[in-house]
Amino acid sequence: MYRVLRAPFQPVTYSRWLHLCVPLLLLAIWMFIMPEWPWGPLLLILPFGLVPWVRLAEGMQAQFLLTPHARDSSDSAISLAPSAHWGDRWRTVLWLEARMIVAVGAVGASVWLPTIAVELIAIAVGHPVGDELLPFLPDRWLAALLVPVPLVLLIVVVSLLGELITAIATRLLSPSAAERLSVLEARTEQLLERTRIARELHDSIGHALTVAVVQAGAARAAGDPVFTERALCAIEETGRAALEDLERVLGVLRESGPPPSQWPTLAEADRLLESARASGSAVDARLTGELEKLPGPVTREGYRILQESLTNVLRHCGPVPVRVRVEMTAALLEMEVTNPLPERPGVTLGGGSGLRGIRERAALLGGEAETGPYEGGWRVRARLPLERIR
Repeated sequence: MYRVLRAPFQPVTYSRWLHLCVPLLLLAIWMFIMPEWPWGPLLLILPFGLVPWVRLAEGMQAQFLLTPHARDSSDSAISLAPSAHWGDRWRTVLWLEARMIVAVGAVGASVWLPTIAVELIAIAVGHPVGDELLPFLPDRWLAALLVPVPLVLLIVVVSLLGELITAIATRLLSPSAAERLSVLEARTEQLLERTRIARELHDSIGHALTVAVVQAGAARAAGDPVFTERALCAIEETGRAALEDLERVLGVLRESGPPPSQWPTLAEADRLLESARASGSAVDARLTGELEKLPGPVTREGYRILQESLTNVLRHCGPVPVRVRVEMTAALLEMEVTNPLPERPGVTLGGGSGLRGIRERAALLGGEAETGPYEGGWRVRARLPLERIR
């Protein structure tokens, strides 16, 4: 009852009413040409339902007029795509037939009930026009009291038929399984892209800020103008590199970023190692193999894994000695970063999102990464396959 009382004040009631009245144009033209075949339009619209783009047009109209509240939602129950399979085409045919039948009832009520109200008004003012639609001729006072009844019935009928046609639309024009899978894949791609951008920002900007903090703290503690000058140069270089990385990530967000070939690669690993050395860490690095010939995804993800490993050391342990091993073979890229843990309580390296990002990067390439305590220190070890990437 509450829904019926609320219906006259709902814009969707009138938009659904309009949707129900649209087929009236075809029906009116047909009745003017061939009135002896009133069901002819049901046969006429049959072949149109087999046209793929008719489903798109009907879906747009139904979503705009029947479910305007879900028009901008990605989870709309009405599809906005042409028919991709015969199943979608036959469902479109059923939809056109059901829409025409329900529209006939809506148009009949829209004509019949207002006409009864007009006749009641004419009787109430003393000028009856006949009793073609009324089963009896009421007195004038009774006719005046009955005038609102047909109008209320009209709102009720239109509201119920609107609910009915909306339910039919969500059933027959709903996305198919293939369309739902396509939407799910697109949404998954968006989530993966957001996760990748978050990792890029975390690794590049986090590394630069960590190096800057360590360098500034060391320069203040040393009190040596020469060391301070060297620390400021390292901060400047690291900040400039971080700005370049930030521009790349923002370019991806603007969909106008550089191609993947311009992202940092393991061939530029010396920049990371020198940054760590400038922060006070003694870096024992050995890089073997033709790293410049690594496949693009491997060399880019390998650079980020090495960057996050060194950042993790500087952030949690400070300028401690670091051992870096990068070895490229015909089928595998192995990376290992180890460092001792400082002798102070509360130091832990395994609780942040950076190490989880390392494992995720390795897993996306079909490899594996291990992070954890190792021989009294800490080790990050990654193994990235090359054959399947090539």
